[in-house]
Amino acid sequence: MTRRSVLGTLAAMGASSVSQTISHGMIYRTLGKTGEKVSAIGLGGYHIGHPPDPADAIRIVHSAIDRGITFMDNCWDYHDGESERRMGIALRDGLRQKVFLMTKFDGRTKDATARQINESLQRLQTDHIDLIQYHENIRLEDPDRFFAADGPLEALMEAKKAGKIRYIGFTGHKDPLVHLRMLDVAAQHNFHFDTCQMPLNVMDAHFRSFGHYVLPKLVEQGIGVLGMKSMGDGNILRSKRVTPQECLH
Repeated sequence: MTRRSVLGTLAAMGASSVSQTISHGMIYRTLGKTGEKVSAIGLGGYHIGHPPDPADAIRIVHSAIDRGITFMDNCWDYHDGESERRMGIALRDGLRQKVFLMTKFDGRTKDATARQINESLQRLQTDHIDLIQYHENIRLEDPDRFFAADGPLEALMEAKKAGKIRYIGFTGHKDPLVHLRMLDVAAQHNFHFDTCQMPLNVMDAHFRSFGHYVLPKLVEQGIGVLGMKSMGDGNILRSKRVTPQECLH
């Protein structure tokens, strides 16, 4: 995987408006209704766990920040926590304040979610996470688990009250119908997600399209859109039909 494709893993887009600014060549957009300005290109956390030498991953993070990237993706389970540990080291010495830090959790109960939040905070070496997301909303029962009694949402609200997290979102990459069900169940509980992460790429339109089915709902509700898999882990680039820039656009 090229450095360019690593840095282009995630595109963070403002859903409620097209409000954007440009600084030193980087585009910054408003993330949904949060009011936060984030870089239009984010750094994918999974991939910083790939290099055998952690120093290479740290260099990638620093290089991204130097080029104006502020949105940092990660997850509790990436490489058994190694991605978060590397990100935490890279954001020392004042760099944490320069980024919008996101991670995800896999817990499906209140206790598991609370534990994973605390472990992520420790690995990332920070006292708060800007955005935390319910990872892999890929089964039709996952929305029910999120809102269940003694479920993840209870832990999230307690963590938010304690200042450990700021915003809440969900992710998924299997079927747009599960995302749509999550939005329906959220409405039933009068809950508004701050963000939603999903695949958005040149192949998406051809099969179970998140862009066709989910994106309009997110824009309508003012939920911040986080596009991932823009290059399909490099598979789309290997077709030799599109460039990295075209994939991001």
